[in-house]
Amino acid sequence: MNPLLARLQPYPFERLKQLFAGVTPDAAFPPISLGIGEPKHPTPQFIKDALTEGLGALAMYPATAGTPALRAAFTGWLQRRYGLALDPATQVLPVNGSREALFALAQTVVDASARPGPVVVSPNPFYQIYEGAALLAGAEVHYAPSLAERNFAVDWDSVPEEVWARTQLVFVCSPGNPTGAVMPLDEWRKLFALSDRHGFVIAADECYSEIYFRDEPPLGGLEAADKLGRHDFRNLIALTSLSKRSNVPGLRSGFVAGDAAIIKRFLLYRTYHGSAMSGSVAAASIAAWNDEAHVVENRALYRAKFAAVTPMLEAVLDVALPDASFYLWAGIPAAWNGDDEAFARALYAQYNVTVLPGSYLARDSQGRNPGRGRIRMALVADTAECVEAAGRIVQFIQRDLSS
Repeated sequence: MNPLLARLQPYPFERLKQLFAGVTPDAAFPPISLGIGEPKHPTPQFIKDALTEGLGALAMYPATAGTPALRAAFTGWLQRRYGLALDPATQVLPVNGSREALFALAQTVVDASARPGPVVVSPNPFYQIYEGAALLAGAEVHYAPSLAERNFAVDWDSVPEEVWARTQLVFVCSPGNPTGAVMPLDEWRKLFALSDRHGFVIAADECYSEIYFRDEPPLGGLEAADKLGRHDFRNLIALTSLSKRSNVPGLRSGFVAGDAAIIKRFLLYRTYHGSAMSGSVAAASIAAWNDEAHVVENRALYRAKFAAVTPMLEAVLDVALPDASFYLWAGIPAAWNGDDEAFARALYAQYNVTVLPGSYLARDSQGRNPGRGRIRMALVADTAECVEAAGRIVQFIQRDLSS
């Protein structure tokens, strides 16, 4: 067996299952889960119709590079969303969701034989695929913290120069999971300068880009590069997905875009990897990327939900409306002494509400775990259920403080 598999850590939801083992929640409360970031809004009917109408494509092997129509849907969306003109033949590729693409990109980019100790830099806290992809590619992971005192911006300046010198890949998540923070243009400028100096690739995970709460949509990595005159998107790959944007997590559909030289090598890897997108999924994806009305409606649902829930929780937790995404990244009351596991376990036992301990989404690094003392709440269910969950959390904390 591949010895690198032994370096993988349990997934956060497996750790949560172990944390709750032996706990019987109060039966007076129906279960509500804010633990998993799985969209719960209904899938638009026109996407389901396109999927079934495309079933005839099951009789054919799909092309790894996708069809011209599919790639044109990607570049058309990039033009409308960011004002970018990319070549559909060389600068975009379909992927089966951002998870597999993030993993596969690391296997394509990291060269463990080039020099000793290749490094992948990840934000901390982070989406655990970043870590697993790096480890199985034979790299070390360096964790750059996202701290409350910096409004959860990733502290790229904390990465030592000798680490940058060995870095081959940097994962950026903007809007961030779990913090919801969006990386501004000046931070992109800094990261691009570091990439030019050291030659590493930047993977911009942007799957939450269409769920935002301000008037201005989040800045994308390709958009930032274009604004800074990097029109060839050198050493930059952006990854996005329909899962959150269009409420189709089971479709497993997204795309990558950027540096044509990297896309060419990525296509070679994917051809051998056997990760072509089904023709029926491609048909549904084209329909989804070409329609914006359902995205506006979806965003309005999240805005209304967060407007109802956030003020309730602000009264008892250290939490505020994020820039984007569908998570609240909340600090627990000081009385819990930073024990986010104990908080989550007691909340589940007493009120049957599931939240994810923040420490499960981060690693101990530079003397601290930046997720410790926080919880992640995914507001993915309908507004009524999320408001009910928030009300129970308020009761839980107020009862705890009064006892």
